[in-house]
Amino acid sequence: MPDNTAISFANVGARYDDTHEILSDVSFNISSGGFYFLSGASGAGKTTLLRLIYQLHKPCRGQIKLFGHITNDMTRDEIAKLRHKMAIVFQEYSLLSHMSVFDNIALPLRVRNFPESKIQKLVSKTLEWVGLGKYANANPRELSGGQQQRVSVARAIIIQPAILLADEPTGNLDDENASRLMELFVQMNRAFGTTIILATHSTKLIETYKYPVIRVENHRVSFTNGAPTKAAGQSTTQNIGKKLWKGPKPQNYFTELSKQFDDIGNA
Repeated sequence: MPDNTAISFANVGARYDDTHEILSDVSFNISSGGFYFLSGASGAGKTTLLRLIYQLHKPCRGQIKLFGHITNDMTRDEIAKLRHKMAIVFQEYSLLSHMSVFDNIALPLRVRNFPESKIQKLVSKTLEWVGLGKYANANPRELSGGQQQRVSVARAIIIQPAILLADEPTGNLDDENASRLMELFVQMNRAFGTTIILATHSTKLIETYKYPVIRVENHRVSFTNGAPTKAAGQSTTQNIGKKLWKGPKPQNYFTELSKQFDDIGNA
């Protein structure tokens, strides 16, 4: 049978400079298409774990595999190629204020030398998906915090990553905007089968959505089962809460958007 493991850690330890280990003896396997919350106190090592997955930090020991490939001795070019399959969303939005909303989202495609005709089509569709179609020409500074975070999500998913990492993306948002953003992630996981790891301090989100939880505590990582996660196209019994995003809903819309994204692999 083919290996469906997206992320694999084996006895991984991580430290900064000569300090004590932030993470010790971390071992786990995460299958493609899963959705996990990442929980732990401030400074426990949540961001370090995400940085290890995204290859922004190297382990001091142990082995990390992504998509079946050992990453420890990869070259910069090999890591860059691997990152093309991943995306990360930060709490601070990290938008470029000298660019329009459209250009911020288009940036990953332009870096990859996509034809402008395809960029126009994909960015427009993605803006509709996140409910910001009328803000294409706006400056990010003109948007609310919730809208800016949706722009950062749109920029992250424009290449349809196999793995999406989100570091406290709802930390600066009120409950309504946090719920809207969560629904975008839920729909992305279901429509595209994206593996998602979302760091959060919000017990309300964890209790409402009932996804499995990766807990970081005392330099170690443990898993707490939530409701079963399903890959794209499979049914689920998860309670996704009462406050759902009121953006485009029809399944045909997401099927169409998915087909648009399929073109990316052939660019």
